[in-house]
Amino acid sequence: MLLDSASMYFRAFYGVPETMTAPDGTPVNAVRGFLDMIARLVRDRRPARLVACLDVSWRPAFRVAAISSYKEHRANPDGSEQVPEALMAQIPVILQVLAAAGIATAGAEGYEADDVIGTLAAEADLPVEVVTGDRDLFQVVDDERGVRVLYIGRGLAKLEIMDEAAVTAKYQIPGRSYAAFAALRGDPSDGLPGVPGVGAKTAAALVRSFGSIEGMLAAIDAGHGGWPAGSRARLVAARAYLDACVPVVEVARDAPVRQADGRLPVRPPDPAALAGLDERFDLSSSLGRLMSALALRPAEH
Repeated sequence: MLLDSASMYFRAFYGVPETMTAPDGTPVNAVRGFLDMIARLVRDRRPARLVACLDVSWRPAFRVAAISSYKEHRANPDGSEQVPEALMAQIPVILQVLAAAGIATAGAEGYEADDVIGTLAAEADLPVEVVTGDRDLFQVVDDERGVRVLYIGRGLAKLEIMDEAAVTAKYQIPGRSYAAFAALRGDPSDGLPGVPGVGAKTAAALVRSFGSIEGMLAAIDAGHGGWPAGSRARLVAARAYLDACVPVVEVARDAPVRQADGRLPVRPPDPAALAGLDERFDLSSSLGRLMSALALRPAEH
């Protein structure tokens, strides 16, 4: 199980009232909500290994160099990500709790958590479940390798299991072609403009016809037909964007990931630190649910 950690703790922050605080008044809603999410996932899905994947670089330089608008609207003047102050204060606490509890984390210098997930999924020797609220990660589904996404965009209680058939049913495209579909359609939340005049329906038709952005550009250069009405001219006009967008929308499969093997702990490696964090931030019930779930882990693989 690979966790898109930021996707999860942002949802925890907005889904749990900020009135949930430590004894000194520090907000802990994201911490406790995140721990509760992990506890439920471990209890319900029983993963043999679990890695919380991190954004070492939330806006990688190679993506900004390709498309300057990438996440630009979410950046502060100093280049850092716009994150609510009450959440920013809780992220170090989350990382401290994970370390003290023995839950592995992984990141890669210059890459996002999506790239870490893509790399670990490509290297995995077990079936993989990716937990995220980000549809961009639908591109990693792979029935042959047993990679699927547990999509929590509508909350953990309404979790959707996305395999290749589910992606095809939802978007009418081959299950592994979501990146090309997203590139054509665009994604305002990430500052990706897409191709003007190409919506979801036309994007899906193009993907079905040509398979990939590279395939579309090759078909343009070769003078091939088979284009949905008016779409060839729109792609020609957006050629510069299409030439640049592939490394932006596709997750890396070869990021230099710093990682542990992800085996769930038999016992916390640092119980004293965990007790100290519990006392300082009053994590008792959420932390208790997490540790109870970890005690139910399956036999090691």
